[in-house]
Amino acid sequence: MSAVKRFRPASHLALVEGVRGFRLVVTPGRGEAFGVTLEESYGENGSSITAPVSAATPVQAGRVVDALFVAVRKAGHQPSVLAFKRKAPIRLGEAEGVRLALVLFATQPIAKHERVRALVAGINAMSVEETYYWYSKCMGLDGNRARKALRTLLAD
Repeated sequence: MSAVKRFRPASHLALVEGVRGFRLVVTPGRGEAFGVTLEESYGENGSSITAPVSAATPVQAGRVVDALFVAVRKAGHQPSVLAFKRKAPIRLGEAEGVRLALVLFATQPIAKHERVRALVAGINAMSVEETYYWYSKCMGLDGNRARKALRTLLAD
């Protein structure tokens, strides 16, 4: 019989006050292209803790640029904040960050623009609760399998 391994909650997370949110970090590419890194953040101001969720190269970000603009607009920013020279992270709300994370997870290995557009449309058609469900599955221990299942679900 195997023993059940118990995890203690990290004590440093208890020190952070605030809600969960997301940050979009813009990384410059060649010319005016840019890549992005989506980070999950806890807390605000100087006491925030961040963890990377997904990253997209300039080519991958170019495929989902419309989804990036939608997430930025819903967070209350102008689309012009997505500039290739941007240094400060762009704060996103929890719902916008979860939906954007799903877009990045589902479209990462896909190169065909028609397929990417279909996947993004499928994710945009999901309810908020459904996006949270799939986000938790994709971030879990069996995340790669869940990401493949998400792409299969959206293909139907």
